[in-house]
Amino acid sequence: MTTRSILELRARIRSRIRQFFDAGGYLEVDTPVLSSEVLPEPHIDPLPVALDGDGSPAHYLQASPEALMKRLLAAGSGPIYQFARSFRAGERGDRHDVEFVLLEWYGPGTTLADTAGMLEQLCRLTLGTSGLDRVGCTAAFVRHAGVDPLVATLEEMMAAVRRNGLELPGGTEARPPAEVWDRCFELLLAEVVTPRLGRGRPTMLEAWPVSQAAFAKIAAGPPAAAVRFELFVEGVELANGWEEEPCRAVLRERIDAANRIRVADGRPSLPVPRRLLAAHRGADGEPGGASMPEGVGGALGFDRLVMLAAGAATIDAVRCFTSRDA
Repeated sequence: MTTRSILELRARIRSRIRQFFDAGGYLEVDTPVLSSEVLPEPHIDPLPVALDGDGSPAHYLQASPEALMKRLLAAGSGPIYQFARSFRAGERGDRHDVEFVLLEWYGPGTTLADTAGMLEQLCRLTLGTSGLDRVGCTAAFVRHAGVDPLVATLEEMMAAVRRNGLELPGGTEARPPAEVWDRCFELLLAEVVTPRLGRGRPTMLEAWPVSQAAFAKIAAGPPAAAVRFELFVEGVELANGWEEEPCRAVLRERIDAANRIRVADGRPSLPVPRRLLAAHRGADGEPGGASMPEGVGGALGFDRLVMLAAGAATIDAVRCFTSRDA
């Protein structure tokens, strides 16, 4: 593709997305790229910046606009979206880069059923697809990996890994059992399940294991499951999100758990985002005030979307600059 054709394609898709969200009552916003807070995640490393010189508290280039957009929601923004420049240290490949563009949105009061309809329309408008399949993790993993992750034991997950010709990274089996289980799930998802999803039309993978909840609400079950999704198109993970957990105490527990995993992996623990926690609902009896509403938040890799629209094999084919040549 020529520089001009890349720019035109990106602009055309961005314009269609803006029209779609604007028509749905969402307001386009922008949030800071640099913030003193970051939302800790186990396997994502933000980029620290010594904004006020060495020895001062770090600011961070944001891995996503999630924390800041949630603070807008708590302040009464209503439905919002943005095209956000995002940064993740050490990520480079055919579908990753240190700097990339995320389309992120939040719909107060919406559900995954609402989100499925929205994603079907977005894919139709930008990729020309028709329809969308909604599949639970149980059905997808049983079909493609031969195991049900919502009820499988560690031994059953490890057996599925071996049966599918895979190996866990060296040293993994010495980790705590819960962490080994998660590594099995993530390996099977990446190597066995993902390449088979979204073939022919988009697939929305739902009802995730509780340990994979991130910041999603938990449905009681049985079996219990995280109310989250990932969207796949032609074997490519394109988007993810969940029905948001609005409770401050639950969010703090999950942030602490993420930092424990980071430390166990040899990564630094990240500061607790206190302004974000303050934007969430407190326990009964705590002072009232603004708090983030329930609803669905989602994030879509814009560069991957353009890659799929162009029929390209890499995101670099549909960008004019990369982290290697900017």
